This record gives sequence, structure tokens and C-alpha cells, in this order.
Amino acid sequence: MIQVTRAKQEQDLKKAFRIREQVFVEEQQVPRDAENDAFESTANHYLATYEGVPCGAARWRTTDDGVKLERFAVLSDYRNKQVGAEVLKAVLTDVKAEQTGKKIYLNAQLPAVNFYKRNGFKTEGDMFTECDIQHYKMVFAG
Repeated sequence: MIQVTRAKQEQDLKKAFRIREQVFVEEQQVPRDAENDAFESTANHYLATYEGVPCGAARWRTTDDGVKLERFAVLSDYRNKQVGAEVLKAVLTDVKAEQTGKKIYLNAQLPAVNFYKRNGFKTEGDMFTECDIQHYKMVFAG
């Protein structure tokens, strides 16, 4: 069973940050200072568990362009088990309720583009590279 909660307690935030560190810093070799940024204290964070095991994380924040979804991470052993889809569903539910009518967008790593397309996003603009990883900007089309 997958459970997704808003990470407000310090212990849940630590679990979410650890998942992001494992996926981005250790697995994908993203520099630690690029993975953690000035928005950690103001963003809305999420933690996913699979049968009680912490395995997924995400966050969203408001920007001048709308609402940006960021830092979606699922531990490798839990990929292709619908964890990412459940995290995205929870985040979108909250964003649509709390930020009515605002543009929702994200920067998707190339391997995740089809996942986001299946979940209502469309690419916008050209591919770009961030932290040596190819991305597309994607906008939620509903």
C-alpha cells in the first residue's frame, strides 16, 4: 500500500531529504549544493511510503510563473510500483485546491517525460541540460 503525506514534521522532512539525497546526489551525481537550495524552508514537501517504507519525495512552490513541481524522487527499488504516480496525484490535488487557476509546471528529466505526459503534462520549448541531466519544461494541461 502506498501512502503519501505532506511532510511537515521534522522526522518526515528528514526522510524526504534522505530519499532525495540517495536519488539525486548518490545515484545521479547531482552536486549536493544544487540539490538543496534556498527554497527548502518555504516549499511544500511530500513523503511517500510503500508498505510503511519511506521511498518517495517531492515538493512544490509558488513562483512568478505559477506553481513549480520539483524534486520528485523514488528510490530505485520502488520504481514501477506506482509510487511516483501517487505522489504526483497527491501534489496535484493539493496544488489545484490551494493555488486555483495558476499555471502548474515542472522541469522533467528526459527519462521521466513520458511519465508526465501520461499524467496530463505537455512539453514546452527545447530540451535543456541542468546538472548534466537533460530536461524538458512541462506544463500541466489537465
